[in-house]
Amino acid sequence: MFYEKIIRAILQEFSCIENYFKQIIDKEMTETQQVTPYSVMGGDAAILRLVERFYFYMDTLPEAKELRAIHQSDLASAKEKLFKFLSGWLGGPDLFVQEYGHPRLKQRHFPFVVNQQVRDQWMHCMNKALYEVAMSDELRKNIHEALDNLATHMINVEG
Repeated sequence: MFYEKIIRAILQEFSCIENYFKQIIDKEMTETQQVTPYSVMGGDAAILRLVERFYFYMDTLPEAKELRAIHQSDLASAKEKLFKFLSGWLGGPDLFVQEYGHPRLKQRHFPFVVNQQVRDQWMHCMNKALYEVAMSDELRKNIHEALDNLATHMINVEG
């Protein structure tokens, strides 16, 4: 009986110590996590919504027909790749690089005609999608500007 009480007291003490260290570790993990557009937007769920809405608009808007025409009829692969790219680009897991290597976006798009019109259609669809994902106006503006520059960089044909 005496040893039982001692063992219980020791186990209780270890439990308190374990809980104390767990709280310290949890606090440090929270404090060291980076704040990124990915995390502020809501992580995977928000990126997935952005991608789904982008491709919905690309697939349905008549004013995006040239953009739609350079894609395969089944958009599943394009959706997956855009999701993986945006995840890393916005500061989340670098899924695209893990699976495909460096994005080399312009090089990967050389087989397709990307002119000013296609670029503008891409931005039109993306802008509509950006407004369907909850985020601050400042973050939306910053993402828009960065994507706008990226889309311009992708132009590989004059006219």
